[in-house]
Formats: sequence, C-alpha cells, structure tokens
Amino acid sequence: MQIILMEKVGNLGNLGDLIKVKDGYARNFLIPTGKAKRATPVALKEFEAKRADLEKAAGDKLAAAQARAEELAGVVVRIARKAGVDGRLFGSVTNFDVSDGLRALGFEVEKSSVRMPAGPLKTIGESQLAVALHGDVTATITVAVVAEQMKL
Repeated sequence: MQIILMEKVGNLGNLGDLIKVKDGYARNFLIPTGKAKRATPVALKEFEAKRADLEKAAGDKLAAAQARAEELAGVVVRIARKAGVDGRLFGSVTNFDVSDGLRALGFEVEKSSVRMPAGPLKTIGESQLAVALHGDVTATITVAVVAEQMKL
C-alpha cells in the first residue's frame, strides 16, 4: 500500500515521504495513529497545502523533546527491591518500574520510551538507560537499584 508519512517514523522515513508498506501495517498501525495517510491524489494535494504547518509542528515537537531531554539528563531514579545476600533481586526492574520512578520525580514518560537493551535489571547497582523522547532525541538517566530494608 502506498502511504504518505505525516511525521517521521523510525526505519521508514521522514515527513512527506511517499513509501510502500504492507497493507496490515498501514491499516492497523500507521493510519489509525495518524502517522500516515493513504497516497491518493486528493490526499497528496491536501498534504502539499498543509506541508508548512506540519513541518512547523514537527519542529515544535522536536524542540520540546530536546528541552525535556535537557531536564532528564543526569536524573537518578532510585528503586528499592527485595534482594538476596549475593545482590540478585527477587524479581526484576522493568521499564514500567523506571517510568513509575520518573513519574514520582515529576517527569511524565511512557514505559515504551524507556530503552533497556540488556533486558530487565536483575541485580543491585547502577545502570545507565536511555529514554527516547522523540525519534531523534534520547536522554540518558541513571537507575540505582537498592536492596529493600528488611522489617523485623
């Protein structure tokens, strides 16, 4: 299916690109989320008429993401979990836990934005994680996993 991208989409293209993707990907994800439109002659004319506004909106989103990245840079998120004497956790720390920790600090971040390339954290210690705020903008945060104090 031929589509017009309405915003930058990773591994596909930039705003205004005319590309061909599988029908299901376009119908089930790109079109419903507003990331693309079918490439019909009417849609192409409509897109060209709105192109300047869409580029301005994309630039504003990028600037806002860069500002949020500067705020997030260097933030330390402390997460307490039960752990054994050898430092291994009973369970793990996932991107959901990290986004909750950021939310507690006043930063609204989607759990899907937290990048954990090595998978969930399973030991006590500090880890550097990336938070993707935009297709071109990522911020690096530190996640400190500490042992929960035992209550007697």
